[in-house]
Amino acid sequence: MKILLIGEYSRLHNSLKEGLTKLGHEVYILGTGDGFKNYEIDYNIAPRLTIKNKFFINGVSAFRKLTGIDLHKVEMAVNFKRRLPKLKGFDHIQLINSDALQTYPDYQIKFYDKLIQNNKQISLLICGDETPIVDYNLSGKLKYSVLTPFLEDKSLRKYFKYSLKYTTKSYRRLFEYVSGISNVLITSDLDYELPMRKMGYTTTFIPNPINTDKLKYTEPVIEGKIIIFLGINRLSYLKKGTVYFEEALKIIREKYTDKVEIIVTENIPYAEYIKLYESTHILLDQVYGYDQGYNALEAMAKGKVVFTGAETEFIAHYNLKEAVAINAVPDAKQIVEQLSYLIENPEKIIEISKNARSFIEREHSYIKIAEQYLKAWGLK
Repeated sequence: MKILLIGEYSRLHNSLKEGLTKLGHEVYILGTGDGFKNYEIDYNIAPRLTIKNKFFINGVSAFRKLTGIDLHKVEMAVNFKRRLPKLKGFDHIQLINSDALQTYPDYQIKFYDKLIQNNKQISLLICGDETPIVDYNLSGKLKYSVLTPFLEDKSLRKYFKYSLKYTTKSYRRLFEYVSGISNVLITSDLDYELPMRKMGYTTTFIPNPINTDKLKYTEPVIEGKIIIFLGINRLSYLKKGTVYFEEALKIIREKYTDKVEIIVTENIPYAEYIKLYESTHILLDQVYGYDQGYNALEAMAKGKVVFTGAETEFIAHYNLKEAVAINAVPDAKQIVEQLSYLIENPEKIIEISKNARSFIEREHSYIKIAEQYLKAWGLK
């Protein structure tokens, strides 16, 4: 089968491609590489002229203020339109988001309409913000979500403009159009499955694919200091609750000066990011999740003890009897207690590390997950 995956924000589509390729399919990824993360893609539609050309760099912001037109979005539309004539004959196309092309909604509807005319079918993967997800998170019915900081302080609106755009008329129309032409709506973890079901949508839940062949497990060796890693992404700083980790680390640094080493990075490419946490024992991911995101899962595959979403809903869904990650919540004091326990009981780090790898192999193996996608798409 010939398959096109549109969009890449976390390496999810790359791992899915690797699984599908192992199963004998021809797979291509179209996207932007997601800025500084620089993910691998086959067809690049990232804006270059409006980002790298000095003349345009100086004028893009002023032009947007003057006219309301974002030239980055216009350039991405132009780049995709150039690719469009060659995007034919695919047995399946999957969008990583209704806004997968990252240009104006009206443009995207026209482009998707052309894609469905020239290819057999389209599906929508829900693995981040979407209109129903944002609507439900804004309702405040969950004990917490990535929008909790905004609900608690509306002055933070400008930091949540990416999420809130899905509540506008044009993006609602875009989601309705894409969900209408999709042969299946797929959710990647419980943070999206639970809200979609609550909002009345029929979805197919497929866990994130993790390349367990490429990501080798290394059992933690604790001979000297315990190494704790925090990778900060400023774009998702508030949504991940990074401030709680920073507050906890200040206390841990003073409390265990001779027992820990703390590594903090900010906005680095994906390849560099995974190299930097290679030697660490504990990775701090996010506090507002119910399930693990992609970075957490990859770290778990490599044997790290990850502070992330591992709520009761997650434990119940997978019927877990042992800890595979640490459930981090928006409470610095609790995070300090959890870190302290691991520092004082290093054998637990080794135990959770082994549990994490076993869980990833059992529930997230990229080849097994690729087979589930083929079945959901109706290609198997």
